[in-house]
Amino acid sequence: MKIVDLFCGCGGLSLGLERAGFEILWACDNWDKAVNVYADNFSHRVEEMDVSNVFKTANKIRPLGVDGIVGGPPCQDFSTAGKRSEGDRANLTRSFADVIAAIRPTFFIMENVARAKSSRAYAEASDFLRSQDYGLTEVTLNASLCGVPQRRKRFFCIGIRDLPDQFLEDVIQRNLAAKEMTVRDYMSDEIDFEFYYRHPRNYNRRAVYTIDEPAATVRGVNRPVPSGYPGHRADAAPIDQSIRALSTSERSRLQTFPRGFTWDAAKTHLELMIGNAVPVELGHYVGRCLMEGLGCAASHDGKIASFG
Repeated sequence: MKIVDLFCGCGGLSLGLERAGFEILWACDNWDKAVNVYADNFSHRVEEMDVSNVFKTANKIRPLGVDGIVGGPPCQDFSTAGKRSEGDRANLTRSFADVIAAIRPTFFIMENVARAKSSRAYAEASDFLRSQDYGLTEVTLNASLCGVPQRRKRFFCIGIRDLPDQFLEDVIQRNLAAKEMTVRDYMSDEIDFEFYYRHPRNYNRRAVYTIDEPAATVRGVNRPVPSGYPGHRADAAPIDQSIRALSTSERSRLQTFPRGFTWDAAKTHLELMIGNAVPVELGHYVGRCLMEGLGCAASHDGKIASFG
């Protein structure tokens, strides 16, 4: 199944979908630093491009003959970590939908923060996509139940042409793990500590975590323990000299990037692109569920002829 990845970032979703068996023909992102990291790690073509230019983007994709289009439109304007109003980047959700309508692939995957589902931009885009004959499976996933040692919640809209809404819901729910994955579960042979520091948005929140729980959401900033950190009653341990913030490499592992992934950029840029990435194993999970669902649809009544 041939796909393209729009808003590809450093490649978390691409790598996960490759592991699920999809073939990526082309990818793009509007941030040159992420494009460079992506290019270092994948053999297919990646370009710096603004997807808001729907005509240009569609013309790049059309000759490739893809089966699917995937991507995560930039989420800052929907994030609970930022402002509550919807700004210009929210318009890229509609741009993504317009590209889908122009190409009319068999399926698409759109990923975003959990709050995006209740946004005006998503409501408009989803109504439009339904009008283009796509059945939408809308689901918010806890990454720690999908092979990721991180309690990261992300919203997915998976569209399949000429099939009913929520077609994939049973497959997705049935394959979830029975228990959350912890940091120890995933990284036990890589780490020699029990507790670590993750800088909170404010000191009303905890900051010290144990490796025997899923990590909190990996964000785009990574700060050391401040000298004046007051501690929090919910911290997993009191601050002492042994407790530190995770390294850039360790944070990439929480996002389930492989140990051999190449990270060649300034540290500040790397922290941001790692925090913005789709965890590789979350992309892998969604990809496997989509593969299973497409196979079922093809075997039932041939609606998805290209997979029959």
